[in-house]
Amino acid sequence: MLTLKPRVRLAAVGAAFVLAAATPVAAYAALDDEPASAASAPASAASAPASAVSRGKPYVETRLFFGTQRPDGGPPVTDEQFMAFVDEEVTPSFPSGLTIQDGRGQWRDQNGTIERERSYELILLYPVSEARAQDARIERIRDTYERRYAQESVARADETTRVDF
Repeated sequence: MLTLKPRVRLAAVGAAFVLAAATPVAAYAALDDEPASAASAPASAASAPASAVSRGKPYVETRLFFGTQRPDGGPPVTDEQFMAFVDEEVTPSFPSGLTIQDGRGQWRDQNGTIERERSYELILLYPVSEARAQDARIERIRDTYERRYAQESVARADETTRVDF
């Protein structure tokens, strides 16, 4: 058994305490209707005015990534087809607003081939309190696009954030 001298033991305990105290607070704190405290805010937010740290309400940001190339070799999805899809399938579920960005993407398909294609990023914002209800709508949008345009996948990324309109 290793026995440490009292001075070495004190130094080891002190170092452990300093390391534990310097450990960053979790990067993603749960969002609720209460303002974020300075203790749980990231370092960059800690130097911001208190009003900026607590601004907005808790929302979910969902980003969907739509490819346009068809794996069966058919013609790519056109801008007109995509915008008609948004009008028919997305807008009725998210009439308050959305953002569409043009992109260029790449991914490895189910056969291992790197596919490069024109793509669209669709950004949806909705209150955290509506997340469960919106999930089914978003999955229906993804499934419909995959079936309609012979896509292997529509990628989805969700993140909690604070939003102020």
